Amino acid sequence: MPLERYGVLSGTLYRHYRDQPDDQGRWFHLHLEVDASDVRHHCAVDVDSHQSNVGVQWKTFTLDPGGLGPVPLLAPGYHDLVSEPDSGALDHLRHPALVDRSGVLFQRRPPSWLRELLDLFGSHPWQAGSNVDAATALESILVPGRPVLVFGEPFEHDAGGQRGMHNIHQNQGDPADSQWAPENGPWQDGGTLTRLPDGRFEVFLNKFSSQAGATDGAGHPVP
Repeated sequence: MPLERYGVLSGTLYRHYRDQPDDQGRWFHLHLEVDASDVRHHCAVDVDSHQSNVGVQWKTFTLDPGGLGPVPLLAPGYHDLVSEPDSGALDHLRHPALVDRSGVLFQRRPPSWLRELLDLFGSHPWQAGSNVDAATALESILVPGRPVLVFGEPFEHDAGGQRGMHNIHQNQGDPADSQWAPENGPWQDGGTLTRLPDGRFEVFLNKFSSQAGATDGAGHPVP
């Protein structure tokens, strides 16, 4: 089944920091502390795989707020999102504002109305590199005091007693033999966004290279 809960945390970035080397094996996270509704939330963004030889991919770009539906208008705090296009949920493979037009998503030419929308938002290819490269790319958009949107799965308390967000990465396309395959689903992908003074958002999306670039209606890989 898909994630038990999915949504977005709207708040203000307090600080960010990396896991210490080898703190959790060969992979690590970039941690964000986000203030919202008088609560400091802990958000752990995967910038490497639990199976480090699998690798990580990411993309960064700037997006107008109109590409995010109702989400930019939400009050500070966590908000559940329905996993469907009109809710403001993210889908790395289907959302017109997020996809790459290099052939990863479409096996056939999309209809004219969708081509026009893609032209408006531009093409956003994935990049590949080391976990340090991915962490550096994310850090480039993180400014303390800047409004942030963090998409993923909420948790009530971590080991330190904080609320927060995890699964802040693509949450579909995991192989059938993967332990994460049961959580595959469309319109439930993670992402980290920070708002610029002009109202636009800087976007960081991340996925593991083992995750498919095309999925069926249940979020499972297709050839």
